[in-house]
Amino acid sequence: MGRLRDKLTGTAHPRGGVVPRPAEEVRAALLAAAGPDARFTVREATPKDGGADLVAECVIPALDVTLRTRMRLDAGTHAVRVLEERWAPTSEGANRQYGRGPSDMVYRQWEVRKAADGSRRKVETFRFSTGDMRVPLQRAVLGAGWTWRGVLFRL
Repeated sequence: MGRLRDKLTGTAHPRGGVVPRPAEEVRAALLAAAGPDARFTVREATPKDGGADLVAECVIPALDVTLRTRMRLDAGTHAVRVLEERWAPTSEGANRQYGRGPSDMVYRQWEVRKAADGSRRKVETFRFSTGDMRVPLQRAVLGAGWTWRGVLFRL
């Protein structure tokens, strides 16, 4: 059940032989994961964030999409417990749909442009994948010798 559970929750383990770093270094690495070119931010959690220590967030106003990753550092087990959440419009566009757990979604925006030969072409003007946020965070955690432990319900 371990591998199946890891797959369902998005859990990833560090390579063997990597010495776990102190929690303060993991926290600093996660806060630095959103570099200057990143489309997401990482911040200290507030009491409204439900027991998390850190929160990574990406808001895409043009598509009405919000992605949030709540993270709790567990120094005792050298694991970062992660809850990935997303809010996006429904196919009808009337309401926002909520989802949680790991998801490989790609959000795109297109525009029709006129080419030099006079034909019209659909051109991608915006692209953001959930992996664009998850991968740098996971690298920071796994590189520090900690486990990225996905959870589906609560931290």
